[in-house]
Amino acid sequence: MTPSGNTGWQQRARDGFGQRLPMSIMHVVPIEHCEPAAVVRERRRIVAGVSLLGTGLLGMSFSARPGSKEFYGLTAAVAATWTAGGLLSGPLHLGWIQGRDQRLRRPIFTPVATGVGAFGFFYGCALVARNIPPLDRAISNVLTFAEEGSSPLNVATTMVNGLGEEVFFRGALYAALDANRAVMASTAVYTLATASTRNPALMLAAGVMGTLFSLQRRASGGLQAPLLTHLTWSALMVRFLPRLFQRARSTDLSARINQQGDRTPLAKFDETGKQASTGR
Repeated sequence: MTPSGNTGWQQRARDGFGQRLPMSIMHVVPIEHCEPAAVVRERRRIVAGVSLLGTGLLGMSFSARPGSKEFYGLTAAVAATWTAGGLLSGPLHLGWIQGRDQRLRRPIFTPVATGVGAFGFFYGCALVARNIPPLDRAISNVLTFAEEGSSPLNVATTMVNGLGEEVFFRGALYAALDANRAVMASTAVYTLATASTRNPALMLAAGVMGTLFSLQRRASGGLQAPLLTHLTWSALMVRFLPRLFQRARSTDLSARINQQGDRTPLAKFDETGKQASTGR
């Protein structure tokens, strides 16, 4: 092959790849799903009831002991409530993503890459939050639920709840709202529901990620993009974030031991880095 022929092939490959790149998240695909007024009214009734029930169950689940049967039972009930409520509310749609070649495709690679990027952002924020006591405590409290009990069950719980949240909040709830305020309103309801956990770190995450998920829902016109992003982000968070804070606790433990010197045996510190009681 001649050098010029090789260059031409490379140029065509670059052009083809560039044409398949997605449009901005602010670009809305030209597809509308219009629903009769009766369907919208019924959806809103279901959404209102499920919102209250799911929020109550969510708060109860975070009041249960991490790793206990009660915790797994309640989180399963939360996931079932969100999923069933979303499916019963009316028709839902997967959505599309539009490339620069104007073709519509099902969103797969872009939302997964977005989930990886979101994890990187939150991991960087966690590095900073470890040095802010209120956020450090809030995140550590959440991660207790990922560390205690069965690891496979914890991952499964995270995944099914992520699925349920997208089916309900970016599916049923979003479709029940007026289009011009659906992004802000659905994110606000999502954040308020998360407030039942009484954890500021989860509320901050819900506000940030809820906004991203809602923008993806608006851009694609369906659930697939926010769902894949949510599951990718959640899987990475539950896999790697606990390790980050475990290392931080180990470092803190070593520092405390060094400060105490040889007078305080290692056995007098528990695994969280707190000095154990001497019984006096």
